[in-house]
Amino acid sequence: MTALSTSTIAALEEMLQNTSRPAPADFMPIYFARGTSESTAIGHLNPEFIPCLQEALKKQSVPLISTGNDRLTIHPGKPRDLSSSLNQLANYLRLGGFIPGWRNEDFAWVDLNGHKYFRLERAAFRTFGFRSMATHINGYTKSNTIWLGRRSENKSTDPGKLDNLAAGGITADETPWISARRELWEEAGVPLQISEEIEPVGRIHMRRPIPGLGFHDEQLYVYDLELTQNFIPTNHDGEVSGFIEVSFTEAAARILADEFTSDAAFVTADFILRRNK
Repeated sequence: MTALSTSTIAALEEMLQNTSRPAPADFMPIYFARGTSESTAIGHLNPEFIPCLQEALKKQSVPLISTGNDRLTIHPGKPRDLSSSLNQLANYLRLGGFIPGWRNEDFAWVDLNGHKYFRLERAAFRTFGFRSMATHINGYTKSNTIWLGRRSENKSTDPGKLDNLAAGGITADETPWISARRELWEEAGVPLQISEEIEPVGRIHMRRPIPGLGFHDEQLYVYDLELTQNFIPTNHDGEVSGFIEVSFTEAAARILADEFTSDAAFVTADFILRRNK
């Protein structure tokens, strides 16, 4: 491959050092009280959303949920009950216009031990700042090229931006591996006998505020997949408007020109730096 310039390498490395940002100081923390003395912040609410939620809770309380001036607390309960209560909160915010792009598809909140505590509409995860999970797959060839998808202009987030060969949220009933292979077929037409060859290469924790929308906190499970020279990606779900095959150098230039979604930029930068060694 054509060697990346020193300045390009430095820019990509600096970008990857800033994948995880703290929530702004004026965001309200959401605590999960899993014991008498254990309380962990698992989300953050944009201050623009707080009056709507507080007003709704004054009119009708929600089981397992309490609020104060500086926090919202989720109290211990069975996953089914926690899910029910959080869906009530989400519906309040949806009616207030604070959850765009409702998908009728659930994500699960999973703790660091791998336990699922509740499930909730995926569009609400960003509104509450809950940590979600996604898979991203780098599709590359032996000729040192990488395939990139361009998101449909109809997407509710990042329309028209460049993305990985395939990427998507891990639904409440999926593992990262299953999600990656599903997304490869739906978004890029990669058959199962080829997607069996995906290689897990790492995980990137992405945290950043999204103006007017909430706080994006997501674990990106990253895979690499070597494609044959004659493979042409084909979208099946309408979420990708087309694909381009570019050199690693061109991909780096497009990252620095802000043509990618933030998630895909981090994943692709990580791939390019690993391949440049």
